[in-house]
Amino acid sequence: MTKGNLAIVLHAHLPYVRSEEPGSLEEDWFFQALVECYLPLLETLENASKAKDQEPKITLGLSPTLLSLLEDEVLKNRFEKWVNIRLEVLNTLEKDCLKAVSHLKDHLKRQLKSWRFCQGDLIERFKKLQSSEVIDILTCAATHGYLPLLRENPEAVRAQLKTAVTEHRRLFMSSPSGIWLPECAYYEGLDELMAESGLRYAVLDGHGLLNADPRPRYGLYAPICTRKGVAFFGRDSESTLPVWSARDGYPGNPNYREFHRDLGWDLSIESLKKIGIEEKRPLGIKLFKISSKNTSLEDKQEYEPQVALKSVEKDAENYLKERKKQLIKLEKSMQIEPLLIAPFDAELFGHWWFEGPKFLCNLFIKSKKEGIKLITLREALKLSPQIQLCNPSPSSWGQGGFHNYWLNDSNAWIVHEWSKAGRAMVFICSESSIDESNIKIIKQAGRELLLSQSSDWSFILKAGTTTELARERINLHLKRFWMLINAIKDNKIINDKILEGIEKEDCIFPLISPIDWKKKI
Repeated sequence: MTKGNLAIVLHAHLPYVRSEEPGSLEEDWFFQALVECYLPLLETLENASKAKDQEPKITLGLSPTLLSLLEDEVLKNRFEKWVNIRLEVLNTLEKDCLKAVSHLKDHLKRQLKSWRFCQGDLIERFKKLQSSEVIDILTCAATHGYLPLLRENPEAVRAQLKTAVTEHRRLFMSSPSGIWLPECAYYEGLDELMAESGLRYAVLDGHGLLNADPRPRYGLYAPICTRKGVAFFGRDSESTLPVWSARDGYPGNPNYREFHRDLGWDLSIESLKKIGIEEKRPLGIKLFKISSKNTSLEDKQEYEPQVALKSVEKDAENYLKERKKQLIKLEKSMQIEPLLIAPFDAELFGHWWFEGPKFLCNLFIKSKKEGIKLITLREALKLSPQIQLCNPSPSSWGQGGFHNYWLNDSNAWIVHEWSKAGRAMVFICSESSIDESNIKIIKQAGRELLLSQSSDWSFILKAGTTTELARERINLHLKRFWMLINAIKDNKIINDKILEGIEKEDCIFPLISPIDWKKKI
C-alpha cells in the first residue's frame, strides 16, 4: 500500500429552480441532473459498497437548495413524465444512431427503475450511505451565497450558515461537521462564524493554504487549523486538472459523449411543440461523441458506448497511477502521510462528462490494486492528531484564487442590493421584541433575502448564459423581500392570498429562524 491518501470531494448543488409551472427551463436543469448525475452517482456508490473487493469513499456536499428540490413532492410527481417524454422521442429515432439511441434508452429506463425503487426518496439513500461510512456528507451555505461579498453584514453570513445547518439537521437527523464553502471562497474571520455554527472543516482552493500565515509546513498535502478550531484542506491542482479540464483532461477524449450536441437544438419547433416544449432548448438527448477537437457540432460522429467504456477504464487507471507517483514522491519529503485533495462539482460526473460515474466506478475497482487508499475528509482529520495552526488566505477557486468572477462589471450592482437588504433584515430581527403577528412575514422575508444571495445568479450574469433569467430571479426575490419588510415597517396588512402565494412558490427552509440575523450586543 502506498503511504498517503486520496480524498475525492464532490459538491452537489443546484440553485432553487422550483417552478409551479411544469416544463420550465429550470425544471429541465433539475431533471437532467437527476438522470445524468445524482441517480447514477447513487447507483455507483451503492454497487461499490456491496462489492467485497472495493472500499468506496468520497466526501459529498449536498447543498440545502438541492436537498429542497430532492424533497419537493410537486417536482417528484413530474419526473416520470419528463423521462417518458424523452423515451418517446428516442423511440422515433431507432433508425438513426442505433447504438447511441439504444444505450440512452437503457440508461433512462435504469434511472427510472432506480427512482421507482426508492419512490423518489434520494435523501434516504444518501443517508444510508453516510450511515455505512461510504460517504461523508457536507452542508453548504443555505443558498450558496458568496460569503465574502456578504461580509458587510456578518449576521447575513451567519444566517447563511445557521440556516444550512438547521436544514441539514432536519433532513439527516444529525448536525453537519463539514461544509463546502460556496465557490471555495474564504475571507478573514469566516472561521469564527463557522465555529459558531458547529462547522469544523472545509475545502479551500490551493491559494487559501499556500498563502496562509504562517505558510503551512506541508503545503497542500496536510490540513491546517485556525485558532477557532476550524480545519481547512487545500485543493491539489495535479489531482483535479486531469478530471475537470475538457481541454487538457480526460473529458476531452474523442470517444466520450459530446455535451453540446443536443437533439433539442436539432429538432424543429413543430416537433418540439408536439412534446409540449415551446422553444428550442436542450432535451438531455445527446447521441454523438466529441470526435476530433476540430470537428464542428454538425459533423460529430455517432456515440459508441462500448468504445467510450474502454476509454474510461484506461483513464481511471492512468489517474490512479499518476496519483501513486505523486504520493511516492511526496512521502520522501514529508514526516507524515501525504493527503491529496481532489474537489469537483458533482455535476461534472454524468452531466457535463457523461462517463464520469463510470470513471468513479473504475476508481473504486482499481484503487486497491494501485495501492491508493481513498478516504473522506472526516477520516483524514482523525488521522491528523497534530495540525499546524495557520490563518488561511482570502481566496476562491475562481481564476487566480480571486473573487472577480463574482464581482465585476456584469454583477457588482447586486452587492449593494444585498448590503441594503441585509441591513434592513438585521434591524428588524434585532428589535428587542418582535410582534408575534409579524413572525410569519419576517420568516418569508428571510427566505427571499437568502434566495436573492445565490452565487449562481452572479455566475450566470458573468458567464453570459440565460442572463435574463438570472436577473429576473434576483429582482423577484428582492422585490418580495422589500414588500414584506416595508409592510412590517409601515404597519401595513398584507393580503393573506398574496403571502400564501409567495410561501407556496418559495417554500424552502421550514425551520428558518429570524434569530440568526439578530445583531450581537
